[in-house]
Amino acid sequence: MFATRCTRIGESIPAFLVRILLLALALGILVWQPASLRAQAQSATPPDNGQQSPPDNTPPAAGGPQGDVGPYAVPKKKEEPPPPPPETPKKVEGMPDYSIHVSVPLVEVPVLVTTKDGQFIPNLKQENFRVSEDGVAQTISSFGISQAPITTVLLVEFASTTYAFDREALLASYTFVSQLKKEDYVAVISYDMKPHILADFTQDKAEAMGGLRQLSMPGFSETNLFDALYDTLDRVDQIPGHKYVILVSTGVDTFSKLRLDQILKKVKATQDVTIFPISIGWALREYCEVNHCTGMTRGPGIPISQIDYLQADNEMQTFARLTGGRFYQPRFQAEFSGVFQDIIGDIRSQYNLAYRPTNPKLDGSYRKLKIEVVAPDGGPLKVRDQKGKDVKYLIIARDGYTAKHTVE
Repeated sequence: MFATRCTRIGESIPAFLVRILLLALALGILVWQPASLRAQAQSATPPDNGQQSPPDNTPPAAGGPQGDVGPYAVPKKKEEPPPPPPETPKKVEGMPDYSIHVSVPLVEVPVLVTTKDGQFIPNLKQENFRVSEDGVAQTISSFGISQAPITTVLLVEFASTTYAFDREALLASYTFVSQLKKEDYVAVISYDMKPHILADFTQDKAEAMGGLRQLSMPGFSETNLFDALYDTLDRVDQIPGHKYVILVSTGVDTFSKLRLDQILKKVKATQDVTIFPISIGWALREYCEVNHCTGMTRGPGIPISQIDYLQADNEMQTFARLTGGRFYQPRFQAEFSGVFQDIIGDIRSQYNLAYRPTNPKLDGSYRKLKIEVVAPDGGPLKVRDQKGKDVKYLIIARDGYTAKHTVE
């Protein structure tokens, strides 16, 4: 049996030795290192002198991993030179230059230039006008003649105290409405104790005529002009563009809540409105002047003096002057038609000037305006008629404006 086992072992010795040799060879490869690798490992090991060497924080070179293993290296940010200044864009021929600027409110000033007889003087150019604000010359930025449709309010006094001569103004008012163009807007308002809207802004002439026809029988004796004018200016202030108020009135205020200084302040503060007052009742006034009437009355038993009428005239003249309109005093009924024709002509023949003031402050102050007409060389402009005779002319424009913020 023992011999048998030996025989079997002997038979398996070559294979056994081969396995042992292979195992030894593998262990030798793992243990053996080249001298260069051992030197690198020793140099990387910190010296055992009791002190810890500071870590080397030098980042690896940029460019990604340096071997088959290990983390990616983030390159150190280098200091870059400042960027070059932007190049100035080349000007393209035909392209205008633009610049950013602070917008200053535009002041529009309608100007009427007529002879003393009321004849419009045409063909004036922008260089014929000079504008100054509080004594400081301004630069006109736009210029033209009115071509746009007009927006107007016919504000008519209609009370029992003035019924006798309100009728003549009403008849002439029909003429005014009939002269409007189809693009124009008109509103009709009457007043006694308070204003009454008879026809709101419309382009329908028949509707405006219908509003006038409602004025058949007055009901109250008060003529609260200041309250009615204030309310009308408030209404038109909400409408864009330039507006016109044709005020047909005696000018006498009997019972308004507002005082004269308050309505004047309102007129000054209202922008883009021109008032054309037309005085009524002149026939009665002239009759009493000639016949020395005592205890003159406006209607049944309401006394009024000549001083009251003179004061009323001055007030309406002030409304016109402050807004660039004209004050009319027709003495006979036949004159009313011509008055309304003149007003339409004035509205359609105005020169429109606009400028941006050198004083941009919107502080609510009142700025005085002065409009002059000059020759191209800067001297006084001379106007001659067809016979070559010098003609005197009038410049009609608003006295000033209130510099205030506006709500768009």
